[in-house]
Amino acid sequence: MQRKTPSCVVFSHGYEESDALRKLSTLAILFAATAFLAGARLPPQGPMPEPRPDAGQATNPTSPSSEKAEPPAPEEVPAPQPKPDLKDPEAPASSQPPAPQAAPSKPGPAEPMQGPPRPPGSPESSQSPTEEGKPPGEQTLEEQDLTIEPESDAEHAECTAALQALGVVFKDTPRIDDGNGCGVDKPIIVSEALPGIKLKPEATMRCPAALALARWMKDSVIPAASAALPEQGRITTVNQATSYMCRLRNGAGTGKISEHARGNAIDIASFHFEKGEDVAVRSRREDSTLTGAFQRTVSAAGCLYFTTVLDPESDAAHETHFHLDVIERKGGYRYCH
Repeated sequence: MQRKTPSCVVFSHGYEESDALRKLSTLAILFAATAFLAGARLPPQGPMPEPRPDAGQATNPTSPSSEKAEPPAPEEVPAPQPKPDLKDPEAPASSQPPAPQAAPSKPGPAEPMQGPPRPPGSPESSQSPTEEGKPPGEQTLEEQDLTIEPESDAEHAECTAALQALGVVFKDTPRIDDGNGCGVDKPIIVSEALPGIKLKPEATMRCPAALALARWMKDSVIPAASAALPEQGRITTVNQATSYMCRLRNGAGTGKISEHARGNAIDIASFHFEKGEDVAVRSRREDSTLTGAFQRTVSAAGCLYFTTVLDPESDAAHETHFHLDVIERKGGYRYCH
């Protein structure tokens, strides 16, 4: 009897051949894909992004976009209404702006200016003319209807006590009233600005002016003289040109009243020393000596004690003296030149 080969062997052989073919096919596909990918290239320039259309506006392709353009306001937001006129508190508020009023063909009569007044001397400040039709700056002393300013008894007593503490030699004198606002309510006559320093001639003034003079001499003039002119010894006399005098500023015929006419000012002409020559007050801006340094120093220091200091460099009216006064200005303002 002939023996047959089992069918399972034939099947196993056929399965092995099929499996080998599948592996070869897979390898061929992978090789072909690898070759294709190796030869592929990216495009030289990628696609440009398209601008996003504005949802609130129609895009105009011909007009360039602007970075400063602002988006339109939403339609649901109401337009702001004008603020009601506060000058008329009784006028009802309205949602519509008031109709513009036509400008009058001719200006009406001038009304008083509302708000705070402009400072004196402002180019736009208006001054009411007097009955004679002259503004105050063009009035004579007689036309200005001025009065003497009263002084407090307590303040005067406090001031004179300070003078006595400094050693100032002075005496009280009766009230001065020369009319037209010239005068001093509580004047004093000073004969020594400080102990041993005479004031020639004696000066009639208010106590605050005398106190400022004494403090200026003690704290500034005497130390400056000791530093700049020690060889001339101490100051023995202060020569004054004007103290109280009833007149307008700079002796003019019209204008503001002088502080000399109120006892608030004194003019210093020179300083007399124990030795050497007097130091006269004159133009010393270009004086490079110690005398020039002394005068410039005491002139600058005067603004620490007086509210007005005018020296020979200020104008022609003060070429030969210092003008020192204690006028009170708003805000503590001082004028020193």
